[in-house]
Formats: sequence, structure tokens, C-alpha cells
Amino acid sequence: MAYYDEQLQLLQQQTMQKKRKESKLKELYTQHEVLSTRADELRKSKLDAQADVEHLEGRSLTAFFYAVIGKKDEKLNKEREEAYAARVKYDVIARELFAVEEDIRHNETELIQLRGCEQQYEKMLKDKADAIKAIGSQEAVKIFRTEERITYLENQMNEIKEALIAGETALSITNRILASLGSAEGWGTWDLLGGGLLTDMAKHGHLDEAQKQVEYLQVQLHRFKTELTDITIHADMQVSIDSFLCFADYFFDGLFADWAVLDKIKQSQTQVQNIKSQIESVLNRLTSMFNSVAKELEGEKAGLNDLIIRTNMKK
Repeated sequence: MAYYDEQLQLLQQQTMQKKRKESKLKELYTQHEVLSTRADELRKSKLDAQADVEHLEGRSLTAFFYAVIGKKDEKLNKEREEAYAARVKYDVIARELFAVEEDIRHNETELIQLRGCEQQYEKMLKDKADAIKAIGSQEAVKIFRTEERITYLENQMNEIKEALIAGETALSITNRILASLGSAEGWGTWDLLGGGLLTDMAKHGHLDEAQKQVEYLQVQLHRFKTELTDITIHADMQVSIDSFLCFADYFFDGLFADWAVLDKIKQSQTQVQNIKSQIESVLNRLTSMFNSVAKELEGEKAGLNDLIIRTNMKK
């Protein structure tokens, strides 16, 4: 009977995992559709911006006009900045799209391995129910229901734990971005005091690192959003989570041309701090949920032990 119960609990876990994978895939397919559309838009923007640069660098009438009025270098620099920003935005979305496609393949593979578990679970569940009816013991029914609840709570804890890990990873990336921006701000201040080429290079080196970490963060925010699928949270939290997915866009908008200016670096710090606060809010809610489920699980297990002891004593 013990082996029979273990198999039933295993199939129950697999059935819940299957439903979880299906929900994740639904969310991932939605993300993929949105990202694909956005990638097409940014690809076009990147090509258009690069074409503008090449147009000014070539033998066009526009290039001749700006050369005559003495503003060709100024106009060319602006176009190059816009082309660079467009390329970076496209690279970010391309990385996100690739990561989502990888997650889709991973979940589809795991879903194939879980095929048929629901039917097996239903059959074994019916067999167990019939066996309990034949015994006619109320204690056996209570034990059976309690074991079901324990398996459900354990699965729920695992889901929340996975979401917590994803969120904490995103949080650690925001800390790295803030550290890079803080260093860039320090070098920027020194640069204003006449630091020269070396301080300017150091400042931009930290800004490059911040840019790279923002790309990582955007991918991780999508994964955090996916892990939160089917986990019930407050409506205002859901709004915050949805805003995660636009982070890279507003972080990079209008930033490249003015990164040498300290107030732009400070503005970027504020943006990252805001997304960090949103992540922390969701993590706090998840931690509270995890502790609540853990407490209920502890109570159910204690109740199960009591049922088993009392049942054995009656025998």
C-alpha cells in the first residue's frame, strides 16, 4: 500500500507540474508574439538610422548642405548617436526573444515527458477511492484527503520558490547596474573638475557595463514574469510586473546623446531604483505567501501524523 500511495502522490505532482508547464507556455507564447513584433519594429528603426548615417557620410545633397553651413559634424554625430541607440535597443530585444525561445523549447520538452500523467493519475485515484470505500474507514478517507492537500501545498511552495529565485536574480542585477552607474557618476564628477581623457574613459567603461547588465536584466524580468504565472497576487502588483517588460525601452530612450551629463546618469539611477523597488515589492509579497503556505503545510503534516497514530491505536 505504501508503494501505491507513493505512486499516487508522484502522479499528482506530475499532473500539477503539467498544468504549470501549460500555463508557462501560454505566457511564453504571448511574450514571443509581442517580442517578435517589437523586434521587427526595432530592426527597421536600426536600418533606417544606419541609412541616415550613411546618407550623411556619402555624396548626398543633404551632406553637402550641412557641410556648407558648417554643421555636418554636429548632424553626423547626432545621427550616429541615434543609430547606436537603435542598434542597442534591437540587440536587447533580440536577446530577450532568443531567451524566450529557449524557455519555450525547454518547457515543450518537459511537457512531452509528462504526457499521459493525468489519465494515469485519474485511474489510480479512482482505484484508491474504491479501496477506501471498501474499507469503510473515515480515518482512511481523512488520511487520503490530507495527503492530497500536502502534495498540493508542497507543489505550491516549489512554484513560489522558483519565482523567488527568478526575482532575486533580477534584484541582484539591478544592484550591479546601480553600482556601475554610481561609479560612472563618480568619474563624471571628477571629469567635470578637469580629470581629462582617462577619467572620461573610466566613466564610459562603467556606463558600458551598466548597458550590458540592463540587457541581462531585461531577459531576467521576462523569466520572472513567466515564473509568476498562476501565482495569485494583488492587482496593483500585476501592474508593476507588466511594467517590467518595458524597462529597457525607457532606460535607453534619449540616453546615449547625453550620457556624459551627470544629471542623465542620475536620471538612469532613478529609473533603475524604481524597477528595483517594484521587484522588492513583489518579492516581499511572494515571501509572505511562501511563509503562509509553509505554516499551513506544517499544520497539515502534524495533522496527518496525528491521524495515523490514532488510526493505529484503534487497530
